[in-house]
Amino acid sequence: MDAHPFVHRFYASCLLPMRVCYVKNFLESVMSHRNYLQWIAESTATAWWHDSADPAELQRGIGNGAVGATTNPFLSHLALSMNADTWAAAVNKALSEHPQGERKAEALMRIPITHAARQLEPQFEKSGRRMGYVCAQVNPARASDRQTMLAMARRFHAWAPNIAVKLPATAAGLDVLEDCTAEGITATLTVSYTVPQVIAVADRHRRGLQRARSNRVEPGKCFAVIMIGRLDDYLRDVAHDRKADLSESDIRQAGLAVTKRAYSICKRRHYEPTLIVAALRGTYHMTELAGAEVIMSIAPPYQQMLVSDELACEERIGREVPVDVVERLSVLGEFVRAFEPDVMTPEEFITYGVTQRTLTQFYEGGWKLLENFMV
Repeated sequence: MDAHPFVHRFYASCLLPMRVCYVKNFLESVMSHRNYLQWIAESTATAWWHDSADPAELQRGIGNGAVGATTNPFLSHLALSMNADTWAAAVNKALSEHPQGERKAEALMRIPITHAARQLEPQFEKSGRRMGYVCAQVNPARASDRQTMLAMARRFHAWAPNIAVKLPATAAGLDVLEDCTAEGITATLTVSYTVPQVIAVADRHRRGLQRARSNRVEPGKCFAVIMIGRLDDYLRDVAHDRKADLSESDIRQAGLAVTKRAYSICKRRHYEPTLIVAALRGTYHMTELAGAEVIMSIAPPYQQMLVSDELACEERIGREVPVDVVERLSVLGEFVRAFEPDVMTPEEFITYGVTQRTLTQFYEGGWKLLENFMV
């Protein structure tokens, strides 16, 4: 990172020789004013994306180092509702062209998504198109419909060059991912909580890469999500229902154990997709993964905690979740399915308990609201 302008002026004004240690201490005192999010973005391999489609919130996130944006139908609807007056002309145009149904929801979602894409365009260009993406999610009710999801992906891709089409990590979604990659469409695989899903995403992306290269097409990039907090929430419910002898501390480390194992496998196998860790439930999800070559998706409330709290700026990705914690969690078959790399097939992903819960929430609490949106 370049030194602060004040540092340069300080050097220029010095008339007496200074000892190297004095200069070092001075530089550290200047740089220590960075908050935790800025430290993550500037001094570690970890990047972070803003989890919201609201323009003002996204701008604040960019100011603290965000280099992308994750959204879902709920967040798209929320941004549209909060900025209805500002976007009134665009909303009226969308409603006149698509007065009802699925295409109406798409047209409305396009407004906040493309606005975010323009905000992130500088990051997109500066990074050589590695970062600066905004996610646009296909209809959650279509998680098993290959043809419809692929058609949506092609339409979303045309909105802006820095759109990452959000697909579900189901068997159907994996098929669409391969096609998207082969056609040069960047995709984010969401509704994903497990090591088997991450591995399946990476393997199908590789097949798409091979197809793209054989056809001399620039392949689409891929981001593989782990919804870390949603996994913890689900396992907590399972543990309570089964009266399992697990503490809250154990449950809070379940998603971390799964994420660290998925990350280790991805590094060892040199997989191309970048992990996105989403659905945080506390600053510990950020601090315990600091230093990993992953993207953290952080909602505004957690951004505020990470800016305000006195958090130690240290990389913790190398700290394994204790073996005894993993052993206790393994009494839950649902944790084993998430943690072990080869216990679920892609055909089983849509039946994993938290998958249906999330798809329903995304549809009922987001996409359906867009379909019913009225001025």
